[in-house]
Amino acid sequence: MPIFMDLHIVPGISAKDAAEAHREDLKIQDQYGCRCMTYWVDEERGSAFCLIDAPDKDAVRQLHDRAHGLIPHEIIKVNSNVVEAFLGRIQDPRGFKDLADPDLKIFNDPAFRVILVAKTKNIRLLQHCLGKDKAVHLLSLNNQITRAQLSKFEGRNVELQGAGFVASFLSVSQAVQCALAIQKNLHVAAELIDLRIGIHAGMPVSNDHTIFGNVVNMASYLCWIGEENQIVISSMIHELYKEDTQTLNDNSRIRSTNASEENFLKSLMNTLGENWQNHDFNINVFSEKMSMSKSQLYRKCTALTGMSPNTLLREYRLLKSLRMLESDRNIMQTAFEVGFGNPSYFTNCFHKKFGLHPKTYLKYLD
Repeated sequence: MPIFMDLHIVPGISAKDAAEAHREDLKIQDQYGCRCMTYWVDEERGSAFCLIDAPDKDAVRQLHDRAHGLIPHEIIKVNSNVVEAFLGRIQDPRGFKDLADPDLKIFNDPAFRVILVAKTKNIRLLQHCLGKDKAVHLLSLNNQITRAQLSKFEGRNVELQGAGFVASFLSVSQAVQCALAIQKNLHVAAELIDLRIGIHAGMPVSNDHTIFGNVVNMASYLCWIGEENQIVISSMIHELYKEDTQTLNDNSRIRSTNASEENFLKSLMNTLGENWQNHDFNINVFSEKMSMSKSQLYRKCTALTGMSPNTLLREYRLLKSLRMLESDRNIMQTAFEVGFGNPSYFTNCFHKKFGLHPKTYLKYLD
């Protein structure tokens, strides 16, 4: 059966409240063909999350409604391995019992996590620029250093397809210090591989329908606006890192965004994500979908990303083309699929951006 994670927003909820609700679920779970695996509760943020092996979402709703009446606000389908990678467990932690009620397991384990996303230049492009041996060596060094620092700062590596290097942390301090340590240990290699790091935080369930989807996406978006070898942190991370504001203010390798910039960035990247394959998607349509004038879009986009909307769109499409070429190996088809109406123009843009022609890039795939 599939596994689901749900979100309950319950202002004022306590760890005991969550434990009692979970116990009521366990009493009748068999009637709905469910297996209640565990839960997380966050007293500070008034939320609880349940992990349930169930036939479908309706069974989860009906179980909760009958057991205690707390119907979930959101339910998403999840992979248990990914849940464990992000949150550290898929069953109740050991050793938690109420002495006055031995059948009740009370634990306050928030599901709030700090997510670090690190991205580097495509390996084939690195091979073209630096040679195969050096490119492989630098990426291997990056992998070794990153994993070593994750271990040191208690970060959890999460394998997500196409998301870059993703790690989950319990604290903001651990995530920021880990990012700084990776930069420091890589030294000049970080610039050679174009290392970019984004850090954001949040809850596992949202309207994105994937676990920590909105959080991972924002951390990834932050990688678009940083300079080479720069860590970009969200306003939430900046706020939570108050105990060491001096580090943020004095370190040129760290850039923080404000809420307004993040809202614009999210809208910008979501609009690109929904329209980049459309040949007719141009600056006029772009500004219309962003609900702003062309001049306003140009000004805000350039200020935040350092690129005009047209340049950003072209860069977005070209980066998408790398993955498509790896699977299709058809230049003309890829050109059309990534939104270029003319294969020759695609080839010229590809060469200008990456320093090699698509045909040459295909040779690195062999």
